[in-house]
Order: sequence, then C-alpha cells, then structure tokens
Amino acid sequence: MAEIPQQRKENKLIEQISSKFEIEGTVQRDRRVWVTTSKDNLIALCRFAKRLGFHHLSAISVTDWPQEKIFELTYHLWSYSARILLTVKTKIDRADPKIDSAIPIFQENAQIHERELHELFGVQFEGNSDLTPLFLEDWDGPPPFRKDFNWRDYVRQKYYDRSNEREKPYWE
Repeated sequence: MAEIPQQRKENKLIEQISSKFEIEGTVQRDRRVWVTTSKDNLIALCRFAKRLGFHHLSAISVTDWPQEKIFELTYHLWSYSARILLTVKTKIDRADPKIDSAIPIFQENAQIHERELHELFGVQFEGNSDLTPLFLEDWDGPPPFRKDFNWRDYVRQKYYDRSNEREKPYWE
C-alpha cells in the first residue's frame, strides 16, 4: 500500500473535521494544521480529533486580547500515528471567561494546563473540580498574566507604605 503524501494528510484532516463541524482550517506547513471553532463545538471537536488519533494534548495556552474583550484558547493535539500537530483555537468572553473542561477527553493531561490557565488568566474550566493554585499559593491579586494587570501598582499597594518617608519615591 502506497504512503499518502504528507500534504494530502493535512488537507484530508481539515476535510474530515469540516464535514462534522463549522471551522476555519488551514495547513500552516508540513505536519501542522490549525482550525478555529466556536467554544460550543470545542469539546466535541476534541473528542472527534481523539477518535482520529490525536491522543496527546501537549499544551493549552491563552492569548489575551483586551481590546477585543476576548481570550483566545489554543489546544495543541498531537497524533503519533499521523505525525501531525493539530492546533484547535476558540475564543471566549474575557469578562466572563468560562469554557468546558477537556478533562473528560484528556484526563490528567488537561488538568494541569487548566489549573495553570485558571491561576494566571482567571479562566473557569467548567467541570474541572481542582483549580487550586500551582504557583501563586499566597496570591490575593487579580490574575497576573492578563495584559491589563499592572504589576507596578500591585507591588506598590502590597509592599510599600505611603506614609514611610524612605518609600516615598515609589509613590511619586
């Protein structure tokens, strides 16, 4: 049986996904496919991708777009058999950042990524029962990786005393 040329594999993957879901899909380069879908389709699309052989969730990331008032979530799924990285993107409301958890599909692998993104951006992963902090155990401020987080103001308010003459330069 002849090997399917790599470029055809990527295009076939986009065709398979678009036959089931409303997406925008592009071949970024050899072995790299990007698809964008609505947040309502994300979990079903990930479940479908897993049936296609994308068993490994290698990362989830968040891009903060404060001017557009959205977070863009990016899920990186790897297929060992097809040797293709499928990047699935979706957008959620920044003011109410909620999305279904990928734990039912990717188990512990999703757990650690979702905990991190909850802690650093404030994203609520519905269905994830453990969103405890990973890094910021004593943190009481807003999510620090949001682009509108002003760390200088936070440090000034938290650690400096306005009435202390030696610390006056920090307030000017």
